Amino acid sequence: MSVETQEIVQLKEEVQELKRKLVEAEREITDISAPVIPSIVPETILIPIMGRLSQERFEAIITRILDVSYNQDINTIIVDFSGIREKDIGETDVFGMNINNMAKAVQLMGIEILFVGFTPSLTQIVIQSDVREVGQVKSFLSFKTALQYLMSEKSLSFQKK
Repeated sequence: MSVETQEIVQLKEEVQELKRKLVEAEREITDISAPVIPSIVPETILIPIMGRLSQERFEAIITRILDVSYNQDINTIIVDFSGIREKDIGETDVFGMNINNMAKAVQLMGIEILFVGFTPSLTQIVIQSDVREVGQVKSFLSFKTALQYLMSEKSLSFQKK
């Protein structure tokens, strides 16, 4: 085998290794972009969302939420948008559509979804996006109020020891 052929083979191997590392890094980014936090309420998880929300990222977050919910026997998801600012949104009509798509996808699996942490500006963006089903989405000002709602719905309470 000539030196040039050996170099080509070596470069191809390096490219394959770099592609593998890229796929792994993308998987880690997806996991980090939508961390899953167990709740004190049984079968409930919190998904805090932070940073820029592109269409691709929203799709990755929805996929992650569906996978985790299916694999962990979850019946309620609380999605927290308090880490999102108006500048993180991108296209405003797409943001509202993605909120709606997230809710529909989760509800198709029989899972309740609660949204928390919408700032006044995010609320206006969702309303202006003209998504008709937005009124059917359950949302709360904070994670605490969402937990209080869930505990009441499930007849749970804290006990002092």
